[in-house]
Amino acid sequence: MNKLVITAVVAAIAFGTLAETHERRRHEHERTHERGRSHERGKSHERGRHDGRGRMQANPGAKLHRFSTTIEKERPQLNQETRDLIAAYRRDPSAANYAALRKQVAKNYDAVVARKKAKLEELKRTARHQSKVDEMQVIVDEMLRDREQRIEASMARFTDPRFRPGLRDRTDAYLPVLGAKGNNVSIGRTPVTEAEWAKFTGKTVAPEKARLPVVNVSVKDAERYCAWLARNDPSHSYRLPTEAEWELAAGHMPKDADFNCGADDAIVPVDKYADTKGACGGIDFWGNCWELTSTKRGEGGRAVKGGAFDSKRTECRTEARAESRKAAAGYPNVTFRVVREDRAPLG
Repeated sequence: MNKLVITAVVAAIAFGTLAETHERRRHEHERTHERGRSHERGKSHERGRHDGRGRMQANPGAKLHRFSTTIEKERPQLNQETRDLIAAYRRDPSAANYAALRKQVAKNYDAVVARKKAKLEELKRTARHQSKVDEMQVIVDEMLRDREQRIEASMARFTDPRFRPGLRDRTDAYLPVLGAKGNNVSIGRTPVTEAEWAKFTGKTVAPEKARLPVVNVSVKDAERYCAWLARNDPSHSYRLPTEAEWELAAGHMPKDADFNCGADDAIVPVDKYADTKGACGGIDFWGNCWELTSTKRGEGGRAVKGGAFDSKRTECRTEARAESRKAAAGYPNVTFRVVREDRAPLG
């Protein structure tokens, strides 16, 4: 064997050894990091907990998704068969075309449920932490519970006359809520910001706070803001969204989407995670701050949606419907966004 070949063989062996060492160290680092996360997750979680100085603290357990083996950052794309059936319905909105589209939507949905069930069984066998199993179990249970409702919501979106390709890429201040009942129902692309609130109150806001979502606002405060918008716009009415409208606007929360839940230790500007979009194309639906709705829940309460920076990640899910806040109070991690409707013509 000549010197050139020997040199090449030695180099290959050295490279392989180096790669194996790097891989071994990477796995050791992951195990160490996972043990650290396990310790964090073992601590009790208190919703909206504070430190000794009254400041909101982030919930480190919200980052569990980072250990997932399957990544879902964005909403799934429609397959060609579904697109063709949507196009057929738009050309001819007959009962037959509607039924064909609904059958396909149900088929797509059931396929997703089957994948989630398979993932749940895999996690039961392989997950190092029960929290992973519990999180997937919540997802599967919700999908089974809400099957008909979610299929109908998809049908409402697909058959809405405003539905068209590229709709989610728009950056208008208000975006169509496909499937919502009403007069051209749209919703704010972002929650109301401190800068927008300052225009209403006449106060000034520091530049570094201008893009933060406004907080410590009661339902009545939010309604007064909506009335102020309406006084300056004779073509539209403004109000808080219902819980159902909020869910239509947000759509499914991709389980690994990037947003402010366990990522930052405080509220951040509404457009920091602008690449993460809801069904309507709006941003900041999940994490950062809970959002008020007009839907009543409990004694004197209103349903809030989307979770906050200090929430469990499962609490941020669009379908989570357990949370409420007192309508008369304001909270340091609760904001709101606005629905806009066309005014009905007079006469």
